[in-house]
Amino acid sequence: MKLTVATNFEPALVEALRELPVSELYGKLRRDAAGGGRAPYQLAAISRRQLARHVAHAREAGIGFNYLLNASCMGNREITRKAQRELEALLDWVCEIGVAAVTVATPYMLRLIKARYPSLKVRVSVFAGIDRVRKAQMWEELGADCLVMDSLLVNRELKTLERIRKHVGCELELLINNSCLQSCALSPMHMNALAHAAQDWHQNDGFLIDWCFLRCTATKLREPVNYIRSEWIRPEDLHVYEDLGFDRFKIVERDLPTSILVKRVEAYAARRYDGNLLDLVQPYAF
Repeated sequence: MKLTVATNFEPALVEALRELPVSELYGKLRRDAAGGGRAPYQLAAISRRQLARHVAHAREAGIGFNYLLNASCMGNREITRKAQRELEALLDWVCEIGVAAVTVATPYMLRLIKARYPSLKVRVSVFAGIDRVRKAQMWEELGADCLVMDSLLVNRELKTLERIRKHVGCELELLINNSCLQSCALSPMHMNALAHAAQDWHQNDGFLIDWCFLRCTATKLREPVNYIRSEWIRPEDLHVYEDLGFDRFKIVERDLPTSILVKRVEAYAARRYDGNLLDLVQPYAF
């Protein structure tokens, strides 16, 4: 078992995870040239120096760091010289501080990084919507080192996961404790809204009213069955996915207090949790 865990950038988190099967922490600055999958107000307000110290602390504890560049849309700026200079400056710094892997959500970003930073491992985000064999194969052919499956679509489709694992050679990862609506029609809009909120060049200047999240939450409160049929995986059921060939599991969320985040990691590491389901899957009231 290899757990990939969100970081809130608190030193206490690294110390609490030392003895657990955590292979990697993931996170990013609130805003940068690429953007990502969360609005700035959802993330810790840290400086570059603080992030570099956190990466070093994690490495000392035997835990790698994955910097997120997982914006689903970059407004076509990524094909311009100006934006590529900005991205290269960001990636130069990422490499300098000892980051071993980055996560992307677009094929162009994958190819750009593999061409210019061949030593970096590149993981493909859940935002890429990988839910079928051929799609997974195309990402692998583009040079991806690890693919995160689209949890909204395939976490409950065991036969599909089995086929993907059989026909793809790179590492595969499952997001295991998210609670979005299965096959959600809001997902593409939501991913783009979050991406643009976190881009330091975007005219919205970090502003976001997260209508998609509010709509999703209202749906679940009106019909609580949506909590049950969401895409989360029970700690007790990890063995089912391991039997299919999956051994990398991703845990959210980056705005959680350390105590709650550690509780989630401990539950999945122990493969058992006796308590409220929402302890493991509910977004935190940031």
